Amino acid sequence: MLMADLRFPKRLRLLKPAEFEHVMQGRVSATDARVRMYGMANELGHPRLGLVVSRRIGDAVVRSIWKRALREAFRLAQHELPACDLVCLPHRDAVPDVARLVESFAKLARRIDAELRRRSDR
Repeated sequence: MLMADLRFPKRLRLLKPAEFEHVMQGRVSATDARVRMYGMANELGHPRLGLVVSRRIGDAVVRSIWKRALREAFRLAQHELPACDLVCLPHRDAVPDVARLVESFAKLARRIDAELRRRSDR
C-alpha cells in the first residue's frame, strides 16, 4: 500500500516577496472565522503556502504557535487542495486548532479555486 507524501518541503512554500506580492495582487480571497486566505492559480500542479502572521495576532510565542498550526494543517490537507499559491492570515480572535484549520484550508481553497475558474471563463 502506498502512503501519501505528507512532507512539507521548500517546493511547497512561498518564499520570495515577489511570490507573496503576486498572490496578494490577484485579490482572490476567501475567509472564515479562523483565517483569511488569498489565492492565485499556479502551473506547478501542486499547492504552495505562504504565511503572514502579524504582531497584531500576539507576541512571538503566539505567532509561532499559529505558524506551526497553519503549516501542519496545510501539510495534512495538501493533497485535497487545488494547484494554487495560497497566502494565509489568521484572525486575531481565533484559536490555532489544527483540526479546524484543515477544514478551513479545504473549504477556503475550494472557494478560491472556483472564483479563479469563474474569472478565467470570462
